[in-house]
Amino acid sequence: MVYSGESTREDIQLGSYVIKPMALKGIMQLLATDMSKMTDAISREEWEKVIGIADRVADHEQPPLAEKMRILTFLGAEANKFKTYDKKVHDAAVEVKQAAQQGDGYRVIESFSTVQKNCLACHQEFRDRFQAHFYKQ
Repeated sequence: MVYSGESTREDIQLGSYVIKPMALKGIMQLLATDMSKMTDAISREEWEKVIGIADRVADHEQPPLAEKMRILTFLGAEANKFKTYDKKVHDAAVEVKQAAQQGDGYRVIESFSTVQKNCLACHQEFRDRFQAHFYKQ
């Protein structure tokens, strides 16, 4: 959303306008925090923490419908690819949770690696274009 007015640390100034961060940015920041916490919990074999964090990653918040439509419109034919990365992250996070419930550290790590690989692939594919389009960076 673009408006004239006060800005925050996250806002981007563009002439006399301020570009407000999208909800997606906040969601990504929360996911980054959860991924760091999960890495720590896995290394300590704190399976109950892993279960809770994996649950949050699997069922992370979604952007508001209007923002989601802007994103999908921008992506056009690549929207399905974007959604597929999100689904793969969801499915792998569910696997992390299930493995942690069984105390299977090796499977937790394998599944967590799948989460990370799909996050990375999505970021490499889309992040620069999102920043250029939505934040003019």
